[in-house]
Amino acid sequence: MIPGLSVFAVVVIVLLLALVLNWGLFRPLTRVMRERQAAITTATELAEAAAARAAAATAELDQKVRTAQAELYKSMEDERHKALDERAALVADTRREVEATLAETAARLDAQVADARRRLELEADALGRAVAERLLGRKVS
Repeated sequence: MIPGLSVFAVVVIVLLLALVLNWGLFRPLTRVMRERQAAITTATELAEAAAARAAAATAELDQKVRTAQAELYKSMEDERHKALDERAALVADTRREVEATLAETAARLDAQVADARRRLELEADALGRAVAERLLGRKVS
């Protein structure tokens, strides 16, 4: 059996429809999909580059922060040592002043004690003579 003319007409119509669909729908659709894929790839590459730059900037910032902290800690340690040295000097000066004052006060006190002893001895002698003169009723030499 030989196919009829209607089968050939259907085959021709299907081929024409395939050509029209390919030219009008599938090619533009494929082109848009390729353009979108290229845009996605480009955006991904740009995002990865930006992430790498951000990571580098973060690492640089962290290094700068660590350096600044180290400088700050060194400065604080230097100031602490300076304050401790000033404190030690102040304590030493105060100790010298106190020792000088104590030595001066001790010397003055020793002089006062010696003077008081001398006066007490003189007064004791005078008082003893006065008591003896009164008891004896005459002048004692």
